[in-house]
Amino acid sequence: MAVIKPFKGIRPPQNLVEEVASRPYDVLNSEEARAEAGDNEKSLYHIIKPEIDFPAGTDEHEEKVYTKAAENFQKFQDKGWLLQDDKEQYYLYAQTMNGKTQYGLVVCAYVDDYMNGVIKKHELTRRDKEEDRMKHVRANNANIEPVFFAYPDNDILDKIVARYAAGQPVYDFIAPGDGFRHQFWCIDQEDDMEEITRQFAAMPALYIADGHHRSAAAALVGAEKAKQNPGHKGDEEYNFFMAVCFPANQLTIIDYNRVVKDLNGLTPAEFLAALEKNFVVEEKGADIYHPAALHNFGLYLDGRWYSLTAKPGTYNDNDPIGVLDVTISSNLILDEILGIKDLRSDKRIDFVGGIRGLGELSKRVDSGEMKVALALYPVSMKQLMDIADTGNIMPPKTTWFEPKLRSGLVIHKLS
Repeated sequence: MAVIKPFKGIRPPQNLVEEVASRPYDVLNSEEARAEAGDNEKSLYHIIKPEIDFPAGTDEHEEKVYTKAAENFQKFQDKGWLLQDDKEQYYLYAQTMNGKTQYGLVVCAYVDDYMNGVIKKHELTRRDKEEDRMKHVRANNANIEPVFFAYPDNDILDKIVARYAAGQPVYDFIAPGDGFRHQFWCIDQEDDMEEITRQFAAMPALYIADGHHRSAAAALVGAEKAKQNPGHKGDEEYNFFMAVCFPANQLTIIDYNRVVKDLNGLTPAEFLAALEKNFVVEEKGADIYHPAALHNFGLYLDGRWYSLTAKPGTYNDNDPIGVLDVTISSNLILDEILGIKDLRSDKRIDFVGGIRGLGELSKRVDSGEMKVALALYPVSMKQLMDIADTGNIMPPKTTWFEPKLRSGLVIHKLS
């Protein structure tokens, strides 16, 4: 059963939220963060991408960079750009993209739930990325950015959320760049907080949608602090980390596509012929072809789009991993034909989030940077949850959630 608790959030004053809030640390590089922050000293990038306060080219993993993050976090509090709420509460965070709104409850999740598998993951993490986020959490003694969870649909929580969403939000703004709307409310009524806690306690699992490295880092630092504290009781703030939890039925996973630099020594004609062993190949012309269903792929090569449909018998419907289109394409195209064995390390392949549109695929091929592009039908939330429930792990670069959580709306301190 899932353990959550309210917390005393650290937040920007209403009139400063748009100056403070930022995109997440892992969706842009240092130079992009430097450009977005510009001369805005209140930008959260000074805390989550603190290398922007050093000369260009500074290694973001140097100790002085983590130290700078902590200095800036303290500075934001000293100057009143971030203020801590007086009482523990939950929060409600809404995101609107393309006319569709999803509502997430901002809670503190329990470190032990991550360790014992109540909080379920569907991706592997890399130790170097975990360590980077652990250093950031240690330096700031805080979860500066939340992780992104899904929870099983719940009518009682839906009603509580709807009641608060009908009220006046404390934050309401359109983010620059992506044009998405972000709204935020405080859930501070005792009865509602108790009911939210009770409803989560009845859930057998929570699911990491996005933020596997942040989740791992937060939980590992919490466990580390427990071990270091001779008076550890289990209810200390470090036993919890910040998450935004959305009902699964509100979330949409969009496609996560592939581009490859070469055809592994094959001519285009030889490559297409090789595909016919496991796929029905149909030429679609110059207009973008969107995959129509599971096991159907879009392929862009030499100025033309093709439909590829996996033939029966090339996948196993009873295998939760083998049935995924990322597995089918990895095994039968990337590995078998193009010789790409390891998606995490092979420099011949790159990945393009569906938010950029399929036009980005043809653009990268037409530029000569890449030789071929592969468009995939998106994974469903049911597939993600089934895989997590069975203890399986999805292949790399399978899921892309949009919109991304806006960072800086609320922060959780570990003490």
